[in-house]
Amino acid sequence: MRRLTFLLSLIAGIAGRLPATETPLAELSGQVFCGYQGWFRAEGDDSGLGWTHFGPGKKFAPGACAFDLWPDLAEFTPSELYPSPFKFSNGETAPLFSSVNPLTVRRHFQWMKAYGIHGAFLQRFAVGLNSPRQKKSMDVVLQNCLAAAKAEGVTLTVMYDLSGLKPEAFTVVSEDWQTLLRQGWAQESCIQKFHGQPLVVTWGLGFNDRPAALTEWTQLLQTLKKTAASVMVGVPTYWRTQKNDAITDPGLLNIIRMADIISPWTVGRIGKPEAAQDILAERVWKPDLGWCTQAKKAYLPVIFPGFSWHNLQALRGQNSAPNQIPRLGGQFFWRQAIEAQKAGADALYIAMFDEIDEGTAIMKCGGRRPEGASPFVDLSDVPTDHYLWLSEQIGKMLRREIPASDNLPAR
Repeated sequence: MRRLTFLLSLIAGIAGRLPATETPLAELSGQVFCGYQGWFRAEGDDSGLGWTHFGPGKKFAPGACAFDLWPDLAEFTPSELYPSPFKFSNGETAPLFSSVNPLTVRRHFQWMKAYGIHGAFLQRFAVGLNSPRQKKSMDVVLQNCLAAAKAEGVTLTVMYDLSGLKPEAFTVVSEDWQTLLRQGWAQESCIQKFHGQPLVVTWGLGFNDRPAALTEWTQLLQTLKKTAASVMVGVPTYWRTQKNDAITDPGLLNIIRMADIISPWTVGRIGKPEAAQDILAERVWKPDLGWCTQAKKAYLPVIFPGFSWHNLQALRGQNSAPNQIPRLGGQFFWRQAIEAQKAGADALYIAMFDEIDEGTAIMKCGGRRPEGASPFVDLSDVPTDHYLWLSEQIGKMLRREIPASDNLPAR
């Protein structure tokens, strides 16, 4: 099996035999990572932003919400619960959480640690960095994640999502990164490193739903590299062949070569478990890995447990069936991981930890769901921690601690 080009199999084998406290945090081989949105705000939290990402602000109500998975908050303390407009069948108010509450962020990172997730990639949305109010709230989430990562022994990486950012404003990303470095970011013990340098991620290069901005992307990556950082780029599924979700420009691959790690976004690109073999592994991941091997680049594929954005699309006046890409009790998720491993990948990025908007969250969800105009996906076929548990099994499979079987592991 092809290994990721940036890893030495000997070191990976030794690390797998060491106690958890001695395993180098800088190692990626055999590890599972997850994206962390951290963008949920609740009425009454310290952000002062009201209901954000749960729904349309003051109009947030049953029939007007933007998420499809109801979180399981059974373990949350009263100070972490914010009354929502939704009701359970017995008339009881259904509470929600806030991503600016440090207790909640710490709890999320505790779950990551408990279920073997090596590191979190915090989404730092670049379009909000020019808004003092939004940036202040994002900074709170960043500091809460930093404290939680250090306390729990989980690595942390900043991922700048450039969606919605005008090309002429790309410099806000490098400026923010340099500010973090001046504040001592690189010296923090929990920061994910690659080649001995702090890892920074830029997401959104090469997608055909936004300006190509190849000149601005080149300048951004050049600036980030000058800070002695390792750089990962989030690119479309078909970045290499430049079709479907990718722009068509011969200059794209030259810019991608500037990065150290390439991570293609695959959410929504497949809809059935068998497509993980037919489309992702054979047609995309395997030849991608060949390209990366030749270019001496690392490759971090993205897998996801399922997809649903019915309520979000309804707000936009569009139709989308609930539970659009069913989870099938974890079969859809597991099949992607198995096929990625067969293709040669030995580390995976899970989208996402807390993305309940588009129904990709692996955090504890399900259990009691409110009744009313907004339908929430029924996950009662499995325990609420099932996708966290399955993420742990995926890591064990990558490290060959359990067989890479097509069948789901038994709990």
